[in-house]
Amino acid sequence: NILFRPGGHGALIHNLNELEADLIFIKNIDNVAPDRLKEKNCKYKKILAAILLDFQEKVFNHLKQLDQNPTQEQLQEIKQFCKEVGILLPPQSTLQTSQEEIKYYKKLLNRPIRVCGMVKNEGEPGGGPFWVNATDHHIRLMIIEAAQIDKNDNEQQKIFHSATHFNPVDLVCGIKNYKGKKFDLTQFIDPEQGFITYKSHQGQEIKVQELPGLWNGAMANWLTLFVEVPLSTFTPVKTVFDLLRIEHRNTFKK
Repeated sequence: NILFRPGGHGALIHNLNELEADLIFIKNIDNVAPDRLKEKNCKYKKILAAILLDFQEKVFNHLKQLDQNPTQEQLQEIKQFCKEVGILLPPQSTLQTSQEEIKYYKKLLNRPIRVCGMVKNEGEPGGGPFWVNATDHHIRLMIIEAAQIDKNDNEQQKIFHSATHFNPVDLVCGIKNYKGKKFDLTQFIDPEQGFITYKSHQGQEIKVQELPGLWNGAMANWLTLFVEVPLSTFTPVKTVFDLLRIEHRNTFKK
């Protein structure tokens, strides 16, 4: 029998698409910080936002250059910029003319932008930062969950479990283009990154098809930067027992 269930957090991309703000902060609802840590959390939120604004300004300047018939030297600078920010171009380019190059780089850079805070991996459940071969043949930075890894592929398992960092869902997003117009975020979803997970229904294990996750496949074709933030900014509460952990105490004695 087919059971219809909620499609997972990937459905929230449509909520995000309704917002008009210049900057949007996204944080997991179960990442609850006690008062003594809030000042540090706010500090790193501001740092992530500053990195996004700086990166966004550089992207916008390159896009404005592309509107004004850039020189070959400027095109080389743009190509180098793409490499530096984690967009690895296909090894064999089919671009024959300057106009083709301009059109290509415009499409590559004119995208929503996100800066993702990453903490050191200490075994918490969830996704991490990886290089991924995208469906458009580029290699991009993406956040990948365990459910997206082929359990029968030893090499994939090895790569996933050797990850040094973890995604605590600490994102700052820019959803407007260099002309101030809001992107249609649904155009940057990779539908092939849906999840198949195992859940329980009335005591029976079932297979569940979920939408591409909000910070996974739903943002797969965004421009992405990963930034390490302190582990103290990640204070999850998955169960009531997590509240007993030392980081959740406002005052504590040794």
